[in-house]
Amino acid sequence: MTVIDVHTHMFTTKWLELLRDKSGIYNIQTRPDGQKEIFRGDTPVVIPQKGHFDWELRIQHMDQAKIDVSVVSLTCPNVYWGGEEVSVLAAREANDNVADAQSRYPDRIRWFASLPWEYPQRAVEELERSCARGAVGVMVLANVAGKSLTDPMFAPVWKAIDARKLPVLVHPTDPPGVDFMDMTKFDLSWSVGFMFDTTLAITRMIFEGFFDQYPDLKIIASHGGGTLPYLVGRFEKGDEVELPSRRQMKRKPTDYLRHIYYDSITYDLRPLQYLISVVGHEHVMFGTDWPHWVHDTKGAFANTGALPEAQCRAIRGSNAQRIFAL
Repeated sequence: MTVIDVHTHMFTTKWLELLRDKSGIYNIQTRPDGQKEIFRGDTPVVIPQKGHFDWELRIQHMDQAKIDVSVVSLTCPNVYWGGEEVSVLAAREANDNVADAQSRYPDRIRWFASLPWEYPQRAVEELERSCARGAVGVMVLANVAGKSLTDPMFAPVWKAIDARKLPVLVHPTDPPGVDFMDMTKFDLSWSVGFMFDTTLAITRMIFEGFFDQYPDLKIIASHGGGTLPYLVGRFEKGDEVELPSRRQMKRKPTDYLRHIYYDSITYDLRPLQYLISVVGHEHVMFGTDWPHWVHDTKGAFANTGALPEAQCRAIRGSNAQRIFAL
């Protein structure tokens, strides 16, 4: 059975140094357990691990776990900081890192490009450069420095991605206002805030008719879609009572939920089963979140292994083969 991990991350030392020295908003603090953690102000964002920087360790992990291919991406806070030149430099650094790794491990590594979204012309240029270097998709955070993904300023980037029919991994970060919502402690910015960030981003896309405007996009909603599957009834009821003059989407909300894709990172079999019941197993792909402190490689295999064989095979590999043309 071919296994393709579509949600897994890498950093570089230079990227981390740029974030520390040039972002102006992110800082690195030491946790009580001695680990270094990236913060936005007082909000925890991500804990860099050895595996984020070591390609040999990644291949070793893949071999041990029996993962055939990893579609690698940068993660939050991505490159949306430091001004135009720093953002472009950080994107090139991250993209060249995975492109070089694909050259070294051509049968094992594919990758999502990171783009300086706040500077659309530069983002389109980096998209073209990245695709020439082998990128098979794009990763974007669920909010770009607080801006909605449907903001008109990003239209040139979405148009370029849509023209290439590329998969786009929508990955959460800490949503605006986490400090006002008291999410800075107990990692609530991760457990609750991340889910809220993805859910709000995709919901805006649905209700604003985004998928009608860009019909060839293959959006992948991280972490089992956040709370999107659970809200299907509220979406349908909200659409039912919407004023016709304000309605922007052409189909029903559930149709759009079944139009996009999801990863399998739910940490529990039951929400994975529910996700499948709403969107169909053909729209779910395997993910581990390795090498994050909260990665769930064992759980990803256990949960998919508990599904009927046809669903398991599709989610672990054949869906990604189809969507990424691997």
